[in-house]
Amino acid sequence: MDRLDCDRMFVAVTDAGSFASAAERLGTSSGQASKLVSKLEADLGVQLIKRTTRALHLTEVGRAYYERMKALLDEFDALDASVRHASGAPAGRLRLTAPMTFGTLQLGPVLFDFARAFPDIQLDVGFTDRVVNLVDEGFDAAVRIGVPDNSSLIARKLCDARIVVVASPGYLALRGTPQVPADLSAHDCIIDSNFRDPLNWQFLADGGKPVSVAVSGRLRFSNGEACTAAAEAGLGVTRVPSFIAGPRIKSGHLQPILGDVECDPIGVYALYPPAKHLALKVRTLVDFLANCFRGKPSWDQDW
Repeated sequence: MDRLDCDRMFVAVTDAGSFASAAERLGTSSGQASKLVSKLEADLGVQLIKRTTRALHLTEVGRAYYERMKALLDEFDALDASVRHASGAPAGRLRLTAPMTFGTLQLGPVLFDFARAFPDIQLDVGFTDRVVNLVDEGFDAAVRIGVPDNSSLIARKLCDARIVVVASPGYLALRGTPQVPADLSAHDCIIDSNFRDPLNWQFLADGGKPVSVAVSGRLRFSNGEACTAAAEAGLGVTRVPSFIAGPRIKSGHLQPILGDVECDPIGVYALYPPAKHLALKVRTLVDFLANCFRGKPSWDQDW
């Protein structure tokens, strides 16, 4: 066992609070994680971590060793990144987190192209709608929708995502087409509970003044794809990002409505922790994403 691997695992276990979480972060098993830390303790001749059935606690010497070793590993990684950057060869494992629907529908195909272009990078991508703590959970970068809440992260805007109101042509023929936002009160609205205020839909009135309209409906999903599919099935009107609805609008299965009072688009961002020397693999990914998503997004074209 390499001593550096032991030190990395000890720091990861301390940061994550468990062997299982640290093992997942570093791509190994919890048994191997325990072996690495035990080997480190044996080499040093001291106990670094007190283990109980419920929790892990650093010993006094373990706390001192952790603080020094974490700083040394950060310096080592910075040096490694600067050398790799100078060599011009991005390589290594790159952990990325992204929203589920945007990730599978729009980001996935771009990452396939990235993987073909940079065969020495091992991509480890997690799709989740949970806001992941990049530093604590060991991720290199994230793609997120909306203005970033964490000001400690570096954010680079990739593109805009429109929020559109849509319904099937059949539903509109049967129930009529809303002409102003207030008309939605007479319609079956399909609620996407991923929005912060899902029962109040935002629009822009004359002069760009924000207007909030209360809506209701018997269908509610915590997934924009499900909302879009329900609207396509003629079950009502829904409000979803255009990167979900766009292909169905192009095909004619959905019709956009109230476009003249559509709210401002929300941004799609790449985020990564600040570093003295940003790893070349991370910079390469962010640049690649920015290049692929620049201009008017493909899902908003031709409709």
